[in-house]
Amino acid sequence: MRFDSAALRPFRTGAVVALGLFAAGVALRPLEAPAWQSIRAGQPALRLESLKDALGQGVTVGLLGGFRAIVADLFWIRTNTIWEGNDLPGTQTSIKLVTAIDPRPLYFWLNGSRMIAYDMPNWRIDKAGGYDAVPDAVKRRFDEEQSSVAIKYLENALEFHPGEPLLILEIANVHLNRLKDNETAAKLYLEASRHPDAPFYAARIHAELLRKLGRNAEAYAFLKQLHPTLPTNDIGAMPDVVLGRIRELEEEMGIPETQRFQPRHASAPVLPAAPPAP
Repeated sequence: MRFDSAALRPFRTGAVVALGLFAAGVALRPLEAPAWQSIRAGQPALRLESLKDALGQGVTVGLLGGFRAIVADLFWIRTNTIWEGNDLPGTQTSIKLVTAIDPRPLYFWLNGSRMIAYDMPNWRIDKAGGYDAVPDAVKRRFDEEQSSVAIKYLENALEFHPGEPLLILEIANVHLNRLKDNETAAKLYLEASRHPDAPFYAARIHAELLRKLGRNAEAYAFLKQLHPTLPTNDIGAMPDVVLGRIRELEEEMGIPETQRFQPRHASAPVLPAAPPAP
């Protein structure tokens, strides 16, 4: 039997490619293990106790490797679907599962804590009969219980993101908006404001809470110290607003004109230099 060489050419090509890939695989085998170790070393350790429920849903810990971000994104989509159904235990479990898989994105921690602290008390009130039927004491208990869960969740986030001001601010927001605890919130806003990457509003809210607590002298001293540090060309810094609050406190405290705060710089945007005259 004769074989047409042209007919055999595709098979020869495939054999050569397969042999080449095999040879490349053998050659790269010594590099494979160190590469995977390097990938895994740069990722937070998996918390197996947090993932045990997911294992029964087909998530294999050994296969996550460098795909943890993708797996976490998929589970976050699933979390939103559960959240839309007002499923409290399902949402809470799924939120924690996402950050157990990949604790690096702040987005998961921040939005997960908001679901727990702000949405879930409302779900519980609706399930108990609605706002008109549920006593205020029970509403308060729901707020306190869900706020406690959210705060612990955010404190867990700080283990992965030490000193992160946005996480500290989120804890402060829960104390302020859900628990109505101005004292603790003021301390947390101050703590966050000391971080170099903190948003400017953290310091302003701290001062406003001091005023609400009746600590005007402390707020005045803080704002006077704050104002000279604020850039005049950053819209978020709002030096004019801070100066206005200083003046309000001076009026409330009856500080004489001669003793009032004198800003070191004009509270106006810095304009670009004019081009030289021809």
